[in-house]
Amino acid sequence: MKIFNTLTRQKEDLVPLKDGEFKIYACGPTVYNFIHIGNARPLCVFDVLRRYLEYKGNTVTFVQNFTDIDDKIIRRANEEGVTYKDISEKYIEEFWKDADGMNVRRATVHPKATENIGEIINIVSTLVEKGYAYAVDGDVYFQPKKFAEYGKLSHQPLEELEAGARINIGEKKQEPMDFALWKAAKPGEPYWESPWGHGRPGWHIECSAMVRRYLGETIDIHCGGQDLIFPHHENEIAQSECCNGAPFARYWMHNGFITVDKVKMSKSLGNFFTVRDVAEKFGYEPIRLLMISCQYRSPINYSYDAIEQCKASLERLYTCRDNLDFALKNAKDAADDSDNDVIALIDKRRAAFDAEMDDDLNTAGALGALFELTRDLNTLVNDSVRSKALVQYAIDVFDTLTGVLGLLYNRSKADDLDAEIEALVAARTEARKNRNWAEADRIRDELKARGILLEDTPQGVKWRRA
Repeated sequence: MKIFNTLTRQKEDLVPLKDGEFKIYACGPTVYNFIHIGNARPLCVFDVLRRYLEYKGNTVTFVQNFTDIDDKIIRRANEEGVTYKDISEKYIEEFWKDADGMNVRRATVHPKATENIGEIINIVSTLVEKGYAYAVDGDVYFQPKKFAEYGKLSHQPLEELEAGARINIGEKKQEPMDFALWKAAKPGEPYWESPWGHGRPGWHIECSAMVRRYLGETIDIHCGGQDLIFPHHENEIAQSECCNGAPFARYWMHNGFITVDKVKMSKSLGNFFTVRDVAEKFGYEPIRLLMISCQYRSPINYSYDAIEQCKASLERLYTCRDNLDFALKNAKDAADDSDNDVIALIDKRRAAFDAEMDDDLNTAGALGALFELTRDLNTLVNDSVRSKALVQYAIDVFDTLTGVLGLLYNRSKADDLDAEIEALVAARTEARKNRNWAEADRIRDELKARGILLEDTPQGVKWRRA
């Protein structure tokens, strides 16, 4: 597999430090509000990365943090008259609802900044001792000028980065580019004891602390949105490598931005949507499909038409999978020599899927291969002479590939309802056998009212959702 490494600005072979094992860190949300559709993209994209690496036989340790102490969280808590912890815990629970709704698998570890204060203080203390950071009136600042490689991720020299920096009111740093590792507590703010007095961690340092604690000094992949390249990820590299004396992350992956009707998403423009808002109208699964419908580094445009197209695409996949179930029930027991040709075609589609995913996680191309397979399988199920072994093989491959992309997860939620529908279909078939046409029509009308359409075929009754 090759991936585009932001650090080197080129595609590279993805080779883990330890064969067959990947250590991945993904920046998580600051939990003061519902996540928006921009947050959904890295959640879904890097969930697919993890699934694909495991599909290829690797073990993945995946860590994603929660920033549960921050200026925005404190401000929200003060506005609502509650504690910062009330706010962070509330929106962590809301995060789970949305992430689970999009079928994003839970990370191996979901650490919180406030659970790692000791590790944060250790790193800050080391940076002060080594001369990379300094304390002033309870604040501690890192000095980028003392790290010769600062700017290597954003590919900008320090002079250019410094041109846009400034010292804000209340900051006591020596240089505009210096950034806070530790912040002295203001009156009424939550705080922790430290060698520099009451205070709390800066934003950048928490990720360095959690990477080192849960994954080690050097990891395989660090990922997140393009907006995090500078300053967040740049600062993580600087403070981690100065503290540990070791490379921080070997590969950096960053997903592209999301626009809304081709305009940058912004609250001020009124085109800002939370995942919850969109899911209430369209469901969660179309959101997931939209997030992976383009290659992850490309920009993606959210619109009503785009989400409707995703709904239609999902319907094609669900219909194909239902057709395969129907074909399996009606397939013959004995295999046929012609099965080999169909298996070869299925394997060809699977190989195309893998090739696209191996090319910098090109989910757009992988979806193309999946829909070609869907077309092939729809032809397969119309042939009444196929064997059970062949149809089962088709089901296994189809389920595997949709599973890598995290799609069709609502099938399991419909199992009980499907059993009820099957029972009604069987009752209608029995009524027709007994020439009880009134009862057969009544059952058909009941199913139609529930959005279930029937099709009488030579192989039996096939049903689908309208």
